[in-house]
Amino acid sequence: MNEAIQKAQVLIEALRYIRTFRNHHTVIKLGGSAMEDPAALRTTLEAVVFMETVGLRPILIHGGGKPIDRAMAASGLKPQKIQGRRVTDPDTLAIVVRVLREEINTGIVQQIRELGGRAVGLHTGPLQALFGHKLLLPGDDGTLIDLGQVGEVTSVDGEMILDFAAAGRIPVIPSLAIGGDGGWLNINADTAASAVAANLKAEKFILLTDTPGILRDRNDPTSLLTSLDAEDCRQLIADGIIDSGMIPKVEACLDSLRQGVLKTHIVDGRLRYSLLLEIYTHSGVGTEIVLTRAERAIPRR
Repeated sequence: MNEAIQKAQVLIEALRYIRTFRNHHTVIKLGGSAMEDPAALRTTLEAVVFMETVGLRPILIHGGGKPIDRAMAASGLKPQKIQGRRVTDPDTLAIVVRVLREEINTGIVQQIRELGGRAVGLHTGPLQALFGHKLLLPGDDGTLIDLGQVGEVTSVDGEMILDFAAAGRIPVIPSLAIGGDGGWLNINADTAASAVAANLKAEKFILLTDTPGILRDRNDPTSLLTSLDAEDCRQLIADGIIDSGMIPKVEACLDSLRQGVLKTHIVDGRLRYSLLLEIYTHSGVGTEIVLTRAERAIPRR
């Protein structure tokens, strides 16, 4: 009986948050072990189905770094990256598009349906959600670097995304955009998710990663920084505490906040039901990022 009462208490604690977030949109970027580990992916998608069932409207954005690397290796191609972005020639692009659309996206949509949810992949014809143009990176000498068919998002079909979410379907969007010439562009998944969150003015933007959040000491999980503002982030980058692949994630959070997203979070995708812990409990998990110090004083919600 005591165990049953404890479960009931958990539901009562969650009730406040269920009411708060009902009919609000949360953009979730899937990555790392949350996608690579089948068990972690399944518990993540169970959490997403729960969220939609109790009235929150989740939108999923995904990349596919490691599966793309494996598919390239099987085709005899060697991945090349510049400033953390994949050089995407025509052969590489064909693999990226196939893996993201036909393998990963289809698999996520199917699993959501198996778990009792309803989902739709937005990446085909009239169901294309992301549009962009080619991205040229500045080199150290000031010249522009051409990465091939790599782009950045310039527009999002937010109305279509909102329509599906309002109808009880979970949009699942790969990090691909259509360019001005009608061809595909390979997009960084963090920045693609940030663009969607900003377009929708989402209540929350959550990035699932392979760390507990942002750590002051990457070798010490207890050094988790639970709340940061933009000034904190700039200082931590300057100090080298936020570095490497965490920098684009933090920048994606800050960009989306500047464009109207209310809260952003970097959460451990390896932790079972981390999404539910972050959204439906008093303490939350991971690192919350806001724009100003005043916003840090507002209780997590």
